[in-house]
Amino acid sequence: MANQIARNLRKRMTPQEVQLWAHLRELKQRGYHFRRQAPLHGFIVDFACMKHHLVIELDGGHHGLDENVARDIKRDGRLKSEGYRILRFWNNEVDRNFAGVLDAILGALGALRTPPTDLRSVPPPRSREG
Repeated sequence: MANQIARNLRKRMTPQEVQLWAHLRELKQRGYHFRRQAPLHGFIVDFACMKHHLVIELDGGHHGLDENVARDIKRDGRLKSEGYRILRFWNNEVDRNFAGVLDAILGALGALRTPPTDLRSVPPPRSREG
């Protein structure tokens, strides 16, 4: 049942989830394998790096409602008790400060960020020697 729900959620990812997923997939080359819409301890999390026990959640405005805040606190507590670290970002953070979101994720993974504005590799600067 959880796997079917997760499959359906993968088909209906938000634009912010799609954007982040494209960058998280690139991290596989650096040893950070993420799953999207992954069943985990009775919950379905947006993104999870199992090896590094990191969960990333992207939240829309409905997560600010009292009943959802309480549910998220309970959920995060359960996942933390299982050894996971949780990073939560608002969708508008992804829209307005994507580089900052990536920095926070890479910081949690202990990865260095190069180049500073995105995860794609760029050629080294040209030597100034003649």
